[in-house]
Amino acid sequence: MFKKLTLEDLDVKGKRVLVRVDFNIPLDTKGEITDDLRITTALPTIRYISDNHGKAILMSHLGRPKGKVQDDKRLTPVSKRLSRLLGKEVKKMPDCVGAEVKEAIFKMKEGDIILLENLRFHIEEEKNDPTFSKELASLGDLYVNDAFAVSHRKHASTFGVPRLFPQAAAGFLLKQEVEYLDRVNNPDRPFVAIIGGAKVSTKVPIIKNLLKKVDTLIIGGGMAYTFLKALGRPIGHSLVEDDMVDVAKDILIMSIADEVPILYPIDHLIATSMSTDAQTKIVHRGGILEDWYGVDVGPLTIKKFIDCLKGAKTILWNGPLGICEIDRFSKGTRELANFIAASNALSIVGGGDSSAFVIKEGLFDKMTHVSTGGGACLQFLAGEELPGISILTDK
Repeated sequence: MFKKLTLEDLDVKGKRVLVRVDFNIPLDTKGEITDDLRITTALPTIRYISDNHGKAILMSHLGRPKGKVQDDKRLTPVSKRLSRLLGKEVKKMPDCVGAEVKEAIFKMKEGDIILLENLRFHIEEEKNDPTFSKELASLGDLYVNDAFAVSHRKHASTFGVPRLFPQAAAGFLLKQEVEYLDRVNNPDRPFVAIIGGAKVSTKVPIIKNLLKKVDTLIIGGGMAYTFLKALGRPIGHSLVEDDMVDVAKDILIMSIADEVPILYPIDHLIATSMSTDAQTKIVHRGGILEDWYGVDVGPLTIKKFIDCLKGAKTILWNGPLGICEIDRFSKGTRELANFIAASNALSIVGGGDSSAFVIKEGLFDKMTHVSTGGGACLQFLAGEELPGISILTDK
């Protein structure tokens, strides 16, 4: 059960509702939006405020301008896409604070929507500056956080501002993210987690936390080679974090103590280089050649992983099994994604590269939940506190 106030607990009629959203969306070289997931998932919160006669004031960042105004990181494309999706004007401000912004907000009518300019044009945002927080807070009567993806950051808009309101609530997207990701704490069993991606170092907390909860843990991606090295297997020139080998050994010992089986790749697609024109071959366990790179799991591994998932009632997936930016190295990730999408299990895709892959493959609607958060999702699944959520008002 979600234990924080939500948007539905607030009376928004006639009120200026300051909403932290996450519109940090990808743009091409022409400034066109290439993926609007973070916009569409925020629509229910925005519509609710507007339809219930509130005045929605949206604030977000885009990219990492580091306190400097950069024209290619303005939120103008977002305001245009929002206006089209909502069927009404979303007025974009030239800044997120200042006299011109206050004047425009003072003139808002019930149902109006305003989008503030990129918060990170001000260095004070990431520094959680108290003066900047007060300036932002002065724009609203109510505060709502609907930006799960940045809720692990102690920034002005996620932490400094809500502290200045007597009540700070969660939007619909943030509530949904927390409720689904929290299912891993009391899952329908069997519960299987697949953890992939490049580096062990970014996933150690989540692996250790999941070992207390899962029935089986599957490890793939580049990080698998650090574990295989810990097991004494040859890995050639495959990606490895030498300073994490001992940590991998500790995790192996933990898995034995907790009686949780960990599955690793048993065959590999290897390549002469990590490029599209590399020579490739399939090798079995222990067969990675000295000067070759592991770039994807092999067919026996795919079968082994899918066989493990067949009886699962809860599946958590975070991180690809191969270098899926290169199509010929993405077969393992693609087959895994398609199997999860077709299964009857509760399927949670944990943000970052996994979410991007699911969207690219057109499988978004076939998963139970696809997280919009990368780092926030990892921190939540590791059992750590997210400041932007903890600061919200308890029910």
